[in-house]
Amino acid sequence: MTQSLAPAPRPAAGPGRARRILRAVAVVSCVPYLALKAAWVAGSHVGIPEGSPLLDDRLTMAVINGLSMLLDSAVIVLALVLTRPWGLRVPAWLLAFPVWVATGLLAPVMAGFPAQLVVRAFGAGGASSAGRGAFLDEWVFAVVYTGFIAQGLALGGLFVLYARNRWGHVWRGRVWDLPVGSVGPAHRALAVAAAVLALPPLTLHALWACGVPAGLSEGAADRGGEFYVLEALYVVFLLAAVTGAVLLAFRRGRALPVSVPLSLVWVGSGAVACWGGWLSLASLGGPADLSDRATPLMNLAYAGQMLVGLLVAAIGVYHFAERSAGTARRAA
Repeated sequence: MTQSLAPAPRPAAGPGRARRILRAVAVVSCVPYLALKAAWVAGSHVGIPEGSPLLDDRLTMAVINGLSMLLDSAVIVLALVLTRPWGLRVPAWLLAFPVWVATGLLAPVMAGFPAQLVVRAFGAGGASSAGRGAFLDEWVFAVVYTGFIAQGLALGGLFVLYARNRWGHVWRGRVWDLPVGSVGPAHRALAVAAAVLALPPLTLHALWACGVPAGLSEGAADRGGEFYVLEALYVVFLLAAVTGAVLLAFRRGRALPVSVPLSLVWVGSGAVACWGGWLSLASLGGPADLSDRATPLMNLAYAGQMLVGLLVAAIGVYHFAERSAGTARRAA
């Protein structure tokens, strides 16, 4: 199929109504979280029960909360970049990377929190529910996670609208229409490597989601239904990442729109890479309670899923670069 060059996006006079609404939702949904973090940095104990481990080290808490405020403030910056004319001139990598990270961190929260509420409603929350109450008041989790879900929906909508204007040609057509150069040997080698490396973390997360405690720390094994939900989600995101990579690299599902494997690659790789990286970093310090420290098998699962996510993300970058270069060559 001969693919025409997508016309260069022209800066509009201002965002349309949908973009303005989504931008407002993204900004407003950050306010409760930022206000709560600012209060904690200032020394307030609002939402923190007496005896919480968070009160043991005030300096560390202030530093962590300050950093998390910066991360959440980035949502506001991204909302502006995605809705202002000057945002179209931002280098692709400088925008795509933070949006990919945001997608990866928010997607499991958006899927997991509602599922955990359902599990708890049926009385299967387990020990994790009681443990959360000793850490923070329950209303804090409701406020924070609701805000994260709103941020994820708003940013996701804004990015889809932005990317459609700027990079719509990258996911145009169906899988069978992909030019030969966009699915080379390197592409396929990365997909095979990702599929093979996904087997250990996929197996471990599947076992833990089914309640098998093998390889879990004592504290993790006692967490119950909410923990099983998160483990099941890691299985889903790993399968999504690998499926998207295989579909894209080997042209499977040839009648599918290219946007389907690309979406699986984007969301799946972000979720497993970012959460695998975060959990790996968190395990380095280790909690004071030895029963809660990550075991070698848990670290293997986290590191493995992070590596799989990075490999699958590389396939997405490869595809993006090849199709963009092909469009440029046809236009020359």
